[in-house]
Amino acid sequence: MSFARSKLYILPIGHSLSLFLAITFVVCVLFGLIAPEKFEMHKAWSPLLPGFVWLTPMGFLIGLVEAYLYGWYIAVVFVPIHNFIQTRAQTSL
Repeated sequence: MSFARSKLYILPIGHSLSLFLAITFVVCVLFGLIAPEKFEMHKAWSPLLPGFVWLTPMGFLIGLVEAYLYGWYIAVVFVPIHNFIQTRAQTSL
């Protein structure tokens, strides 16, 4: 069995995940503004983002920053775990 010898790097993964979550947050807010009765996105984001308040400029900024930081949190935790497991899998062959 052949394993790809690919090591992940925190910097590109962190930026990618963070931008993905920030863009997703903005899209969800836009959907909530377009059709608030159909897309109640603030109910999904409020428990996840401390300080996020629906339809306030500061709440939006806080939500955007926290969504970006969640991406970095995922990268900082996931990348070392992946690299460790990848290294162990390669050495056990």
